[in-house]
Amino acid sequence: MDERTVSRAAFDAVIFDLDGVVTRTASLHARAWKQVFDEFLARWKWGNGGSRDPFDIEDDYNRHVDGKPRYDGVRDFLASRGIELPEGDPSDGPDVESVCGLGNRKNVLYNELLSQGGVEIFEDTVTQIEAWRAMGLKTAIVSSSKNCATVLQVAGLTELFDIRVDGVESARLGLEGKPAPDIFLKAAELLGVEPARAVVFEDAVSGVQAGRAGGFGWVIGVDRVGARDALLANGADTVVSDLREVPTGS
Repeated sequence: MDERTVSRAAFDAVIFDLDGVVTRTASLHARAWKQVFDEFLARWKWGNGGSRDPFDIEDDYNRHVDGKPRYDGVRDFLASRGIELPEGDPSDGPDVESVCGLGNRKNVLYNELLSQGGVEIFEDTVTQIEAWRAMGLKTAIVSSSKNCATVLQVAGLTELFDIRVDGVESARLGLEGKPAPDIFLKAAELLGVEPARAVVFEDAVSGVQAGRAGGFGWVIGVDRVGARDALLANGADTVVSDLREVPTGS
């Protein structure tokens, strides 16, 4: 049994992934990805054995796109189906059949879903963040999404975090996406803490892999969907389904 606690004696900061840990927006991402890829596969014609099976909202989402920068997700999913598209350019419109075009189409759909339903938050996470901030721990939010600031603003959570490293900042700074540890290491740097003195909270396999690769002091997997074994196998030290399960010291 892991006997560590989140405490000022053991750690200086707590770093959180956004989707699936702080906000319940992962389902919106998955729905947007499914629509994009299913529409694309329905019209795609090829003769080299590529699969036209619909996008699986659980397996394909978790395996190929969850936690990754948008264009990496497009690339990885298409490769899994034996499909190659031109890379295109980030300025491509959402109707352009390129890696960037499909990624941009997903972003349009995601923002439509976001505007229709707002943002649900995980109360257990917000409660714990408030408690840990009161103890004096620094807080950071990280996300591969370029919509992170908007989501936090809509949810009323912006003030809970000392710094934010998201898809916009990653692109500006040339950071590699998860499972590379860049985004977490940049968060620790901006907080002024050593990775070994920070706790990472992640719900994606690529995220716990990134936390492990970055040498963080405690990588906690957050299992909202029955992914406990996968999180443990890929780098999580501990897995919880509710952040109130995480032992807290003083």
